[in-house]
Amino acid sequence: MPPTVQVGTVLIEEWPRMHQLLGLESEPYSGNWNLVKVLDGLTLDRKIHASGWNFFFMAAEVKAMFFGALGAKKIEHALKRILRKVKQQHFNGLEVTEIVVKRFLGVPYTVVSAHSRHVQQSCYLDGGQTRRNQSAVQNEPEVDRVSGPVVNL
Repeated sequence: MPPTVQVGTVLIEEWPRMHQLLGLESEPYSGNWNLVKVLDGLTLDRKIHASGWNFFFMAAEVKAMFFGALGAKKIEHALKRILRKVKQQHFNGLEVTEIVVKRFLGVPYTVVSAHSRHVQQSCYLDGGQTRRNQSAVQNEPEVDRVSGPVVNL
């Protein structure tokens, strides 16, 4: 069962050496997205900056809605829909900023809101093409230039 998601939860797309370079503790969530084990985005931002990297916050909000009572599985499905939406922008992070339960004509529904985040070394946000290329490179297996692919056993 995936970990509990709440407002302030940060998901980061895993890439080789992420844990080693940034010192992040995380647990698998969905696909190659991991749930970071820190209190909130601000705490994570400080930790990433202390490692010499930058953690960008995108102003555009992404939302997904579902009908019925609030539940972990429904929030998980809403987050998967949000991740599919932001995947096209090639950002490697997502912060849940709001989970609101509402009613319309007596029918309960929930809106999950999130903002894209992006971790990179440069203090200037890379363009979409550069992020796409970096994403492809980061998801390739680590290769030792002398002896070939590195296999972790």
